[in-house]
Amino acid sequence: MAFRPLPAQASTKLLREAKPLQSLFAEAQRLSHLQELLDSQLQPAARPYCRIASWREGSLLLIVTDGHWATRLRYQQNRLLRQLAAFDEFKGLARILLKVQPHSQASAPVRSVTLTESAAATLHEAAEGIDNPQLKAALERLASRSRKPTE
Repeated sequence: MAFRPLPAQASTKLLREAKPLQSLFAEAQRLSHLQELLDSQLQPAARPYCRIASWREGSLLLIVTDGHWATRLRYQQNRLLRQLAAFDEFKGLARILLKVQPHSQASAPVRSVTLTESAAATLHEAAEGIDNPQLKAALERLASRSRKPTE
């Protein structure tokens, strides 16, 4: 018995016929429209840090990717609540919840410290004149990070 994959269908046909995809697509479009309305009321500098997560039962949940902007938005929460409630799409808005969710740190580049040979030699000399064993060990560890000359 051979496996026969289903024939490929155009994405527009899938969106017209598949009910779960229709509802998902409609919700994505609704959130996109609400995001545009929110952006119109936010300071331009705050827009990249603030996204709508959900809007239901009178509560608007915003995901803020920077703690600084979350604090600033908390101070402006009442003004923002009044301005958004004026839109028909936000009729019944009773509260705005802010959740800080920073970007993943895994994508941050890893910095490695490398020293020149002369900097390492200077650190070794400094370590020789130090009586404190912990400080001396720290200077020696730092000096060991020097670039090795290529041969």
